[in-house]
Amino acid sequence: MYKRPPYITGEGVASFHQNFDVSWGHDHVLALGHGGTRIQLTMDEHSGCGIMSKLKYGSGFFSNEIEAPGERLYCCCHHLLFDFEFLGGSKKTILQTNIYTNGVGGREQRIHLWFDPTSDFHSYSILWNHYQLVFYIDNIPIRVFKNNTRLGVGYPTQGMMIEGTLWNGEGWASNGKPINWREGPFKAIYEGFKIEGCPLEGPIISQECETSKYWWNGEKFRQLDPVQQRAYENVRRKYVNYDYCNDRWRYPEAPLECQEQ
Repeated sequence: MYKRPPYITGEGVASFHQNFDVSWGHDHVLALGHGGTRIQLTMDEHSGCGIMSKLKYGSGFFSNEIEAPGERLYCCCHHLLFDFEFLGGSKKTILQTNIYTNGVGGREQRIHLWFDPTSDFHSYSILWNHYQLVFYIDNIPIRVFKNNTRLGVGYPTQGMMIEGTLWNGEGWASNGKPINWREGPFKAIYEGFKIEGCPLEGPIISQECETSKYWWNGEKFRQLDPVQQRAYENVRRKYVNYDYCNDRWRYPEAPLECQEQ
């Protein structure tokens, strides 16, 4: 069992229905536990399903605890246009992250997870402020994307919603392997629906979302501290198996943000 991150407390953790709605595949989403604190997403040969936050946000800290499906031939995402994607088709589950700015993605990174995400719950979190985006697994930073707009690099300027989906990704998410539906239905379980975000009424991020009114905009969250930096470098060294920054077939010249790493 993972150790709960020290800054993830009971505050901000709510039941599913307080902050989320089912967005599609309604008959494939099941509320578990007391008060809807745990949700099961199911995929079979007929349909997958998805959930989405009721509000848009302009910055914040967002986290879910997820137990991934046992069959590794799917795509299970948790994102605000900053994606966690579980990819199948290999002996070890691959986690892909991607970042979209102004509608443009193509910033994929992939890691081999150092644990089995199907055997227990693990925390998948995103910290987003005006200075950086940080992806965490169990409080370990696995990816950092800095705000380098001064160099002409895109950074999110529009509000984003939190979404979780379970869908058939064979063909691209399963390394070309077809799904064996006899082993289904496939189920992902979500709990710990933590949202601490700056809510938006319109599509554009307001200046308020960048103020010290919100704890995630504080100075200590503008860069990784030394302990986090060492943990991050350890993940990069041991587990990254694809980084768009190093893909010269796709990008003969490294993207600007990669040159700043």
